[in-house]
Amino acid sequence: MVVTAWPYHDDGDVARQRADISWSAYARELGVNLHRARIERGLSQERVAHLAGIAGFTYQKYEKGESRPGTPMNPQLLTLVSLSQVLGVALCDLLPAFDPDLSDTR
Repeated sequence: MVVTAWPYHDDGDVARQRADISWSAYARELGVNLHRARIERGLSQERVAHLAGIAGFTYQKYEKGESRPGTPMNPQLLTLVSLSQVLGVALCDLLPAFDPDLSDTR
């Protein structure tokens, strides 16, 4: 009997797992940047959410880098632009300084 360390059986699944990890790290860093910008502005999560036109719970999850528990966030561009305007920072300053490796998901 052969036991593998990976729960996946083909190269496509392994590649997708790597891309998912990269996207998760990217989403978490975006959440850190949102949190940092909000604190610097002295705003509550609820206030930012209200001004950006999203639900408070949604914004709370965004600061954690999630959209649902265990799922990396993937907000719409309109939402990101709105958040950057509410927080008074350029959109590029909210985005992480690294690009996620998504090459294996295409």
